[in-house]
Amino acid sequence: MIMEEDELLKKRFRELADKAWQNNIYTFTGFLSLSDLSCFYEMERELSFVPAVVFGGSEDTERAMIRFGSKELFGYEEEFPVTCLKIRPLMQKFADDLSHRDFLGALMNLGIERSTLGDIILKDNQGYLFCTSTIAPFIIENLCRIKHTQVLCEETKDIPVQSKEDLTEIRIQISSERIDGIVSRVYKLSRSESVELFRQKKIFVNGRLCENNSRMLKAGDKVSVRGFGKFIYTEKQGISKKGKLNASVLVYGR
Repeated sequence: MIMEEDELLKKRFRELADKAWQNNIYTFTGFLSLSDLSCFYEMERELSFVPAVVFGGSEDTERAMIRFGSKELFGYEEEFPVTCLKIRPLMQKFADDLSHRDFLGALMNLGIERSTLGDIILKDNQGYLFCTSTIAPFIIENLCRIKHTQVLCEETKDIPVQSKEDLTEIRIQISSERIDGIVSRVYKLSRSESVELFRQKKIFVNGRLCENNSRMLKAGDKVSVRGFGKFIYTEKQGISKKGKLNASVLVYGR
């Protein structure tokens, strides 16, 4: 079933690339998951006859659109049809503590397609939602409540930037910079449980699927583990008395 879905997705990428090339117009996908984007990366060479850019509203987003075409090819520029909405409680003092799941659940209850929604960034009990520009007016008009909290939606240009202050530093000891060992230490898994995540295609490094559990991480690599979260591997910090590597990671959302 998954193989069939992947082939349908790749067929869609080919159609959009061909349409852009033949008609000299930009074409766009909806918002894609990391798994969907991996299908695109597998066929980058095949589609290299037309330039493609991946973007989700800001540099830090995971869900993203693909735009086929370029100013050099067409002679004009067209921005991504992405709008950022700020979703805030009308009365913060009496608001529920709202999680990512709460925001997403309320949005999906509106009956809209997941492909119209990008990442949701939480900041001070407010949500910043990247969505397609066509669905934004509908969300603004119809999203009035999350859990028991009344909310107001409005378009914004003030997109919060993920800073190091928003991340939690975790210090770990590892035998090497192999990704499976680091994942197991960060999420307190056994080595076999960590390796199983690679088999299940749940590990992504810098936005691309990683199936090689012996890959060595480099400082600055961003690792996403579906079902667990994401972190940035920062650096080695010397050797412990027992001969282990001291290292640190910056974890999102803790």
